Amino acid sequence: MWNKVLLKWAKCPSPAQETRWLWVRALRQLRWQRLSHLVLPSFGFLFDIDGVLVRGKTPIPAARTAFRKLVNSQGQFLVPVVFVTNAGNCLRQEKADQLSHLLGISQDQVMMSHSPLRMFKRYHEKCVLVSGQGPLLDIAQDLGFCQPITIDTLREKRPLLDAVDHDRRPSILVGVDFSVVLFGEPVRWETSLQLIIDVLLTSGYPGNPYEQENYPHIPVLACNMDLMWVAEAQSPRFGHGTFMVCLENIYKKITGKELKYEALMGKPSRLTYQYAEHLIRAQALQRSWEQPIQTLYAVGDNLMTDVYGANLYNPRIQAKLELASAAAAHCRSVLVCTGVYNPHTEVPLDTRDSIAETVFHGHRDFRFDPGLVEPDHIVPDVDAAVDLVFQLENFAPN
Repeated sequence: MWNKVLLKWAKCPSPAQETRWLWVRALRQLRWQRLSHLVLPSFGFLFDIDGVLVRGKTPIPAARTAFRKLVNSQGQFLVPVVFVTNAGNCLRQEKADQLSHLLGISQDQVMMSHSPLRMFKRYHEKCVLVSGQGPLLDIAQDLGFCQPITIDTLREKRPLLDAVDHDRRPSILVGVDFSVVLFGEPVRWETSLQLIIDVLLTSGYPGNPYEQENYPHIPVLACNMDLMWVAEAQSPRFGHGTFMVCLENIYKKITGKELKYEALMGKPSRLTYQYAEHLIRAQALQRSWEQPIQTLYAVGDNLMTDVYGANLYNPRIQAKLELASAAAAHCRSVLVCTGVYNPHTEVPLDTRDSIAETVFHGHRDFRFDPGLVEPDHIVPDVDAAVDLVFQLENFAPN
């Protein structure tokens, strides 16, 4: 449109052409002034939820203030934002609804620990045993699984297997071939541990005798490796990572071999950050933000998940560890003090300390490296994190 205006006035043969050229210059100046106020972000936020935005169902006060800085007067986000949680006990839309008291967000901005399972299409047509709590069948089907079976369904079909509760023991056996998907910590740990071990040691045919020579076992895909998480209680609660520790040690105690995972999802898995970056770029494309996303800021409260994962995804660290690089130039970790992290009781980060004497809360399959649990920035809360990032990026949309 502006080029047509310029061309029109340039061709005008009127004696007042000089005056009209003044109009051209004014319009051109107006154009550049308007463009100069269009601030395009070259970065995105990856926000953890529990311990950063909420504690249980209670919003953290700083989150409301932070969110007001992230949207314009129309309620649109000023930068691409993805909410990355290790929770796996609900659908994305439900988690988005839970955050609606802070800000209206879409399910496309929410990434659950199980979200990357959408990419594991080779398992979608197969029968999978799903463990966890919440609407497990709805979650599995939303992810693309066509034949999910819950622990409760397996117990009902094979009641002889659940011998812990003597009142529920007796009768029929049915054969089913399984893979295993661990969404999150279940309610009845003893039942889930028993039946998952049965499935693993019978090559997917629980009810048959154990066959320890069948190794490696059937595929296991696990989501959410958090050893602990923060709710309303003053101390952290057991997370799915604790359940996985139980499962791994029971399997090894029985077989003498390591439980193997086909895939591990949820922070700090690199797969999770790759998928989160995909969502960030999809948002930028949808908003027609042509500026390349150069930096991801991962804001979280847990050294062993949020910080470890962000650092593992950082190209600088990847080069050191000889890993395939991410698309973004940088992934920065920002640690807040409103959740799991306690600045007064943390593990030593000095590489001179003996690793054998260091308490490592990360998953068994992730090696401890002091550099990976060292945050780029530590701030009191999420509001301070937003202020810090805007300052680092010289981003002043208002």
